[in-house]
Amino acid sequence: MELIDVCDVNEVPVGSGRAFTVGEHRIAIFRVSDHEVYAIDDRCSHDEASLSEGEVDCEELCVECPMHGSLFDLRTGKPRTLPAFAPVATYRSEVRDGRIFVEFSA
Repeated sequence: MELIDVCDVNEVPVGSGRAFTVGEHRIAIFRVSDHEVYAIDDRCSHDEASLSEGEVDCEELCVECPMHGSLFDLRTGKPRTLPAFAPVATYRSEVRDGRIFVEFSA
């Protein structure tokens, strides 16, 4: 596994998400506090909507798909509500020295 430097932490405001392309991966990074971030696939497993455009719940650690309203757990990628039933991939992420890093298989 390799930690990839994706962006400056300030590029993702607290309480929001932003899409990035890293190699062949299109990921959504969500920042829920100053030093807590989560990374998941950016495409909803139900209808391929961009999850980075969804509303983030920082207390429940989930994001709502902007297309049909499924809630996805930011920690596990599992949907909490229908119509989605398949999970999306998650990636270990961290904030270090003001940068967001995401772990990928080499």
